Amino acid sequence: MAVRHRTRWATGGAAVALALAAALTGCSGDDSPADTASKAESAVGSIASGASEAVESATAEAQRRLDDIQDGIDVKGDVKAAPPTIGSDGRARSEVTVDNTDDAARSFAVQVNFTDSGNQLIDTVIVTVNNVQAGHTATATARGTHDVSGEIRAEVARAVRY
Repeated sequence: MAVRHRTRWATGGAAVALALAAALTGCSGDDSPADTASKAESAVGSIASGASEAVESATAEAQRRLDDIQDGIDVKGDVKAAPPTIGSDGRARSEVTVDNTDDAARSFAVQVNFTDSGNQLIDTVIVTVNNVQAGHTATATARGTHDVSGEIRAEVARAVRY
């Protein structure tokens, strides 16, 4: 059974690294994996602009936050990103499918990178998919944060099951 879930997105701006770091300082070792994923999703979702250095900073910070999910298991092989489309708002979208191969209900935090035809990173998105039942799949939509055009690619950069 496929289930749709919420998404959050991120790209960087001039003060992105500082703003993201400030937003994430509340994440402590006492947080549950779901709290940590939610804070990462929220913090990464608060960034918006197109400067490539800032996108790379946001990507590094998103990866660090995914590393902070306690008891998270790397499951990149259990996650697929569909070829992206450009919506009527001019922003990239890609449907992400997670496959819960565990024997219990689990949640997922997935980082999706959008690149242009020159393989340059133009956006990074964190998608959370909550409470996927054992043996089931679920979908979510990764949505970019600024206008794009031309050939766009989507790839799963990281996927953590918790």
